[in-house]
Amino acid sequence: MTSQSENELLTRVGPGTAMGMLMREYWLPACLSSELVADGDPIRLMLLGERLIAFRDSAGQVGVLDHRCPHRCASLFFGRNEEGGLRCVYHGWKFDTAGNCLDMPNLSADQDFRQKVKAKAYRVAERGGLVYVYMGEREVAPPLPALEATLCAPQETDLTCRLRECNWLQALEGDIDTSHFSFLHTGKVEAGDIDPDHMDRFQLFNRAPDYHVRATDWGTMYTAYRPAQPGYVYYRFAHFVMPFWTLFPNGPLTDNIIAQAWVPMDDTHTMSFNFSWNRRTPPLSVVRSGQPIPYLDRMTPTLPNTADWFGRWRPAANQSNDYLIDREAQRTVSYSGIADIFSQDSAVTESMGEITDRSLEHLAPSDRMIIVTRRRLLDAVRALRDSGTVPPLVDDPELSGSARSGELIAPVGQPWLDAYEQTLGQALHPALSQAAE
Repeated sequence: MTSQSENELLTRVGPGTAMGMLMREYWLPACLSSELVADGDPIRLMLLGERLIAFRDSAGQVGVLDHRCPHRCASLFFGRNEEGGLRCVYHGWKFDTAGNCLDMPNLSADQDFRQKVKAKAYRVAERGGLVYVYMGEREVAPPLPALEATLCAPQETDLTCRLRECNWLQALEGDIDTSHFSFLHTGKVEAGDIDPDHMDRFQLFNRAPDYHVRATDWGTMYTAYRPAQPGYVYYRFAHFVMPFWTLFPNGPLTDNIIAQAWVPMDDTHTMSFNFSWNRRTPPLSVVRSGQPIPYLDRMTPTLPNTADWFGRWRPAANQSNDYLIDREAQRTVSYSGIADIFSQDSAVTESMGEITDRSLEHLAPSDRMIIVTRRRLLDAVRALRDSGTVPPLVDDPELSGSARSGELIAPVGQPWLDAYEQTLGQALHPALSQAAE
């Protein structure tokens, strides 16, 4: 059982918290590059409980600043993005992407002290259509994440964002609890409905798998396994990568190149950033007749973005409308009655409360991955807090490059890690091929 004090340690991410300190050691996905236009409207960003403003200047450089103007603390969200900087509308003070004050037009030349004033600014990097922010204190920022899906060519990568209205950890834990797939998502699908050549049919023959779990240099990994055809075993691998990345099984291990970041906006709101190589084998979506499986949509409609702190990428099906649940569909064709996978996951994780009380849980053997992952995070948080130990992957993110989730079938008797490594050795690696070119 996770105690209340451990839960506080795991879930609180604001300035001065232990988990917040750990998160600030890493680069954080912040927004899509396409959300920021040169000399366009600034946007509000909430990251780790801090209210920030992002903008792209006239030269195309991105700035991420504290939303408060250092003059009188009016919000720079209302600022004029013009001529190489963001100008506060209150008194006209202007700041560049590094926070340097460029102009104090309400002061005479002999009173100007712009060289002594700086807006709080965080370092920014762009790669693959994503804006990353480093909120740590290092003079030289660490390397960017090196997960395989984040390194594929942008034209071959689908990148999407979705808001989850709960704490980051309970959102993340849904991705490393893959036994729920056979219930929440496909509970009304029978094995006989699936094409006989599709591996996913085995999880519908047996909805109660066994598990292997282990800690790694980059996080934690596990596989759920159950019988396949005679003499073989069906495996589904999923991983947690420090500090908030998940790799979940959504197709064959040979080309299932995906990654999802669960970035804490504050203690009770999370933004997911999903990378998916668009040339991978399509995930299970149709029954044998060629018709789509009802209520297994992969696309999640969103509301129009608004300018408020939590107004970006909010799903149209959300807690305010009970995720558009259709009770008649639940009785007939769908286990949940909720149309798409992300919304199904949102319904169960958000229903736990903004921050779930983990002292009320009764964890089972099927939750071993969650138990090991929480322990991995707690160990890293305490090591940083108590002795300054740098968390895993901060300085050597390339260690995670070998991690990949997905499904495979291996002979009975072959060790699970051997089957994983052997399949990876035979797999497609487009990011490596691109780097070699």
